[in-house]
Parts: sequence; structure tokens; C-alpha cells
Amino acid sequence: MNLLHYDFMVRALIGVTLTGLIAPAIGIYLVQRRLSLIGDGLGHVALTGVGVGLLFHQQPVLTAVIAAALGAVAIELVRERGRTSGDVALAILFYGGISGGVALVSVSDSAGSANLVSYLFGSPLTASAQDLYVTAALAAAVLAVTLVLRPWLFAVCHDEEYARVAGLPVRALNLTLAITTAVTVTVAMRAVGLLLVSALMVVPVATAQQITRGFTATMLLGIALGLVSAGGGVLASISANTGPGATIVLLAIAGFFVVTLAASVVRAMRRRRPGQAIDQVAPEPEVILDRTY
Repeated sequence: MNLLHYDFMVRALIGVTLTGLIAPAIGIYLVQRRLSLIGDGLGHVALTGVGVGLLFHQQPVLTAVIAAALGAVAIELVRERGRTSGDVALAILFYGGISGGVALVSVSDSAGSANLVSYLFGSPLTASAQDLYVTAALAAAVLAVTLVLRPWLFAVCHDEEYARVAGLPVRALNLTLAITTAVTVTVAMRAVGLLLVSALMVVPVATAQQITRGFTATMLLGIALGLVSAGGGVLASISANTGPGATIVLLAIAGFFVVTLAASVVRAMRRRRPGQAIDQVAPEPEVILDRTY
């Protein structure tokens, strides 16, 4: 049976492909700044936006984008001013967002409550053509930011003080990165769900770090792995009759362990080569930070 004969399957593959493309593209900056879990926090804030949309019968994607963007700006300003530590601010964002979302959905109609599951865990097979248009527009905006502003975003994420001394608009770049992350979270809502989106932003990048050196190489390989995980996860979920979002993330995690194991074996074999000096052993490939834009 050719699944591509079905329109819903074509829409699902396009939607998850867009998500697999942009999630690692923005995720590499978050990994570099040690903010890998911010996607979880923004996902829970986006849940409040979904609750607002369901309660007032508005487009949940639009309200989720607004809520996540406001949350991203708030967390960035709190982090910048240093009034509280980053982990505390993320915790407040995390629990406040999910509590607000659950409270709003609980007073909405039952149909909205049922639809909430698709936003939490992903449901690409139910995406409509209108959902796909919105996803494509938001994905194009995210990809444009991550590629066009790459040298400046890299500089800020690598060394914020150096970027400030160099005259870069650090606050504007930080806010841009935060808002772009929020948009990415809402784009991935249909593909992997708000509770799993952070995994697709981080795991492909972490996998790429095992075998690449340099920022650009890691970004490109992370995007490629994200595309493979997203597309392969949907196809595998059809065969195994499992949730698409969970299958996508499990496939990405499986890839991480396979690549990590293979890289460890290769490094061990290189160290055991007869006559090879210790200082000739290649450096750990996890180091991706450099000055090459």
C-alpha cells in the first residue's frame, strides 16, 4: 500500500519535515547556551495559549505563539537582569504555564479537552491544509532567522561579553533568539507535541556533536538527523501503530545512542593503534565551539 496516495499522509510528512528542519537549527543555539530545557518551559507556556484559544474558540496555534513569545521575552529579561537564577525562572515558567493551560482547558468544552491531547503529544496525521500553511510560514521565518543571523547569534551564544564589547546588539539578539524558540515550539506542536518538542530541538544536535567539529558542521548534521528522525518516525508509527510524536523522539534518541556507541568504539580503536603517540589522538568531537562562522 502506497501511503503517499492519502492526502493526510502527505500533509503529515510535510509538517514533520518542516519541524525536523527547524527544531535542530534553533536547538544548536540553545545547547550552546546551556538552555536545552527552555523548550520544555516554553512548551508549557504555549499550553496556556492553547487553553485560551480553545476557551474562546480561536485558532490555538495563534494564541500559543503569542503566549510562548511573551513567556520567552519574560524569561530572557529575568535572566538578563539577574533578579533570579535561570533555573528558578524556568521552573516558574514551567509550572505556571502548565497550570494555566490545564485550568483554562478545564473550563472549556469537552471537545476542546479532547483536542488538547493532540497538542500535548502531537498529531501530525490530523493536520489540515490550513495548519500546514501556518506551519510553513512560521518555519520559513524561523529558518531565516537561524541562517541569516547565524554569525551574530553564534557570537552572543558563545561569549556574550565579547559580543557586547564588539558592539553587537546583545539584548536584541537574545530576544530574537528567545522569540524564535517560542515560534519553533508552536510549529512543532502538531508534529511531536508540546511535551516532547524539546527533545527534537536537542537530541539531533547532541548526536551530531559526537562526530563533528565546528559549529556549521554540527548544525547541518543536526538538521539532517532531525529530518531523518521526523520522517522516519511518522512512517514507523504507521507500521507499529504508535503515537507519531513519541515515535519520532524515540527514533532520535535511538540514533543518539547508536552514534555515541559507534564514536566511542572508533576513538578507542584509534587510541590502541600501535605506535600512535598520545598527543596524536583526535580531540573529543563534542567540542563544537569555535570562531568559524
